[in-house]
Amino acid sequence: MRFDHEHYVPCLRWKQGEYQAVLRLSKSAKRSLTPFIEVPEIGFDFEAQSDKRTVDEHLEPFAKRVSTKWGQQPCFVDLNLLDSKTMMKSRRHPVDYVFNELRAEKCHAVPVTGLERDHRYQSSVKRAISKDKKGLCLRIGIELANRSSLEVNLNKLLKLMEMRANECDLVLDLGSPNFLPLEGFSKLVQAIIERIPYLKKWRTFILLGASFPQSMAEVKHSPSVIERYEWLLYKKVASRLGSSRIPTFGDYTISHPQVLLVDMRKVKPSASIRYAIDDAWFVVKGPNVRDHKFGQYKGHCRTVMDSQGYCGDSFSKGDEYIKGCAGGTETTGNLTTWRWVGTNHHLEKVVRDVASFYGSSGKP
Repeated sequence: MRFDHEHYVPCLRWKQGEYQAVLRLSKSAKRSLTPFIEVPEIGFDFEAQSDKRTVDEHLEPFAKRVSTKWGQQPCFVDLNLLDSKTMMKSRRHPVDYVFNELRAEKCHAVPVTGLERDHRYQSSVKRAISKDKKGLCLRIGIELANRSSLEVNLNKLLKLMEMRANECDLVLDLGSPNFLPLEGFSKLVQAIIERIPYLKKWRTFILLGASFPQSMAEVKHSPSVIERYEWLLYKKVASRLGSSRIPTFGDYTISHPQVLLVDMRKVKPSASIRYAIDDAWFVVKGPNVRDHKFGQYKGHCRTVMDSQGYCGDSFSKGDEYIKGCAGGTETTGNLTTWRWVGTNHHLEKVVRDVASFYGSSGKP
């Protein structure tokens, strides 16, 4: 797997809304991005006070979905959202199972690990590397990246995996930090990047971050414009790096990185559309769908279409659906529908944002 800073790496929790969004991408967008796929959390049944399903049941459809929704193109796969103590019924590690299934589907999947994963996880990743020979992706948080021990810890992990930096992809994951003041934070991130060991040797280098609100309860007005700080930060950092290596842009699309365990019996989710525009999201939010139903999405779609940031129905499959819903040729769907609509538009939008930022020169 080889790509440079003119590419895009979205981090996607592989649920129905996300993989349906990927399936509906244009061919040009698919060529311009590589998904960083997180195996989603199992979920918790608050009524039964237990996991919603066994890990075997949870993982069984995963590889087939990657194959049918994304195909055999390269992707990253991370199991970090599963409890580290979770084992298959056979006592097999989930990493072993998932990569065996991906191998059977002929998927070009690169395993992801970090500096602080446990011994069993690392051993399973090493087995996948040895069998697939597709390399390794290292995902490092900003706090670990800023420690003086980073080079020592990276060398230990590379030695354990019997890998060299040029065989590995490196992800600097900011998570969802306080981006403000943006100028000061961008200088900090730049300084951290410039100190990363083997910076020019990594097979690929990705800067990943998120600024979408953790909960829609934080969105107090509708419509609202919420700045995409991860993109604003990236442009500042990339413009300053000069002769240093420029990272590939990555984000968490229209999601927050942290998984919230909520009792859906007690939650009334609002009807919302999360629509990426230049440097921001245009968010339309209505009352909860349990009491006020999904018919309100027709009005939401018209609000998006009347906004200055609307890209037109030919921009993406998500935009096409928005126009259809507003005009009555598409249904008002459900929450999963609006997840794929928003995510699909976002992916297409960011691909174009990256291309526009670098232009024909390939430089910011």
